[in-house]
Amino acid sequence: MYFRPPYGKGVTGDVETGPTGFYPIMLESPELRWAFIRKVYSILAMQMLLTVIIASIVVFVRPVANFFVSTPGGLGLYIFLLILPFIVLCPLYFYYQYHPVNLLLLGLFTVAMSFAVGLTCAFTKGEIILESVILTAVVVVSLTMYTFWAAKRGHDFSFLGPFLFAGLMILMVFALIQIFFPLGRISLMIYGAIASLIFCGYIIYDTDNLIKRYSYDEYVWAAVALYIDIINLFLSLLTLFRASDS
Repeated sequence: MYFRPPYGKGVTGDVETGPTGFYPIMLESPELRWAFIRKVYSILAMQMLLTVIIASIVVFVRPVANFFVSTPGGLGLYIFLLILPFIVLCPLYFYYQYHPVNLLLLGLFTVAMSFAVGLTCAFTKGEIILESVILTAVVVVSLTMYTFWAAKRGHDFSFLGPFLFAGLMILMVFALIQIFFPLGRISLMIYGAIASLIFCGYIIYDTDNLIKRYSYDEYVWAAVALYIDIINLFLSLLTLFRASDS
């Protein structure tokens, strides 16, 4: 299951080089841009903390997970929670600059995603979850540091956008095929590996946009983009490791 914000939102304009040549920036001074980056990562940290708390409750409090999968009402609620992030993204797309509505919608979106992650992990081996968490953390930190290093030297990753979007469409079609015509464990491993690579690319792409293209009042949308990249990378690795373990 993969989520992405509508393609191209908040990413327009040409990149200009600041007077000091430190980072290519679009509109703001370096001080204001760094304040924006800190704000986005603060929101992202709160999202990840909330996700860990909710997912842990779902995983370790067994009656919660059992309710969702063993009762008719719970199964319906489970399906609703899976589609809720898509539903919340629609108003968030239009109100991401309106405070405090944007933060309320952001919180609802994060909670829905957290339940989806928790229910995905609830019936997965602890070793697989731990491996996925560790590898996701290492990859996210490494790619973030690399993108900041590359941006400082004037590299631009905006060209990745169309290729990543095309790859995401292929993944979605492949997922639909898997639902109706399961292709087996090997295909799931390939699917998870390719999805992991695509969302690694999205982390670089969205971090590059964070440095250069988002305006200061788009902090919520920037945090949503990075949060979705990280969650989808984790779910992709989880799919890969589960398929290889089985």
